Amino acid sequence: MKSVAPRIQLFLDHLNQVLTPALMAQGFKRNPINAREALAGLTSRFVTQTVAVACIQDDTVSATMGGYNVPVRIYHPEPQQDLPIWVYLHGGGGMCGSVSVYDGILRRLAVQSRHIVVAPEYRLAPECPYPAGETDALTVVRGVRAVLQQNHLKFINRIAVGGDSAGGALASVVALRAQTDVDLAITALVLIYPSVDFCMSSPSIQSLGCGYMLTAETIRWYFENYFQHGEDYCAASSLHAPVNMNHVPTLVLTAGYDPLRDEGAAYAQKLEAAGVPVEYHCFESLIHAFLNMEDLCIEEVQAAYGLIHDFLNTRFEGVDDMVSTVDNP
Repeated sequence: MKSVAPRIQLFLDHLNQVLTPALMAQGFKRNPINAREALAGLTSRFVTQTVAVACIQDDTVSATMGGYNVPVRIYHPEPQQDLPIWVYLHGGGGMCGSVSVYDGILRRLAVQSRHIVVAPEYRLAPECPYPAGETDALTVVRGVRAVLQQNHLKFINRIAVGGDSAGGALASVVALRAQTDVDLAITALVLIYPSVDFCMSSPSIQSLGCGYMLTAETIRWYFENYFQHGEDYCAASSLHAPVNMNHVPTLVLTAGYDPLRDEGAAYAQKLEAAGVPVEYHCFESLIHAFLNMEDLCIEEVQAAYGLIHDFLNTRFEGVDDMVSTVDNP
């Protein structure tokens, strides 16, 4: 396997040899406040190039049966064009991250993919533990078309779902539910270094669980906050859920020095074994959350965006022109 990308290795050396020891010496104690600040700080420091998006609007997707109404931000890169929809769920261990923190990434995803990216502000633990985030993801996928119509936004009636890390876990649940739920009419799934095995049973959890920013200890702490009612971690894991040929085509991206690497690869293999069209790519020299560290690995991140664009668009070339948009205002 390739060595860690040089600029990321420099960052890791400073993190492991300077920043972390200094924090420990000051009596640092992890909590949701500093965990959220850490992800926000990492992203703002290393995702610095501004990407313009022609139309950005905030709205709310209403839940049925008196449930939680989910705030969303809509990124339409070409508002004069009918474009397909991509519901994208940010990462952060189910505890951290937000649409605001991910704004720079979401802008890139919309422009690079030529999709209308709809980003839910789903509820986070520990304030709102499992299954609140899953419920919110499902609410948005079911209600996104109505919100786009209400905003008079042009769209093609095609929905992909995706997410990174914990957002990938949520996106994978939507795709699993869509195997049997006709209300979840999705066409594709994109998983970026996804968290799909809450049992933490993959070998890379142990072999890469220390020294590469995301640690096994931190992952365990996320899950302890996410699951608060004695849930069976394995039963809640997408890696251990039934899959059949009704599952949508899937792209899985992983990183070579990510403790979640092996479960992402195993998930791709599981889908492929069930007859699902799967594309898999491992960025061997990168670590977890590399989208949030773009300035340290620009070429690799651009390659990732290119893979996403091709996956979401190539199979539909010539088809979208024939998709009816009569329901659009």
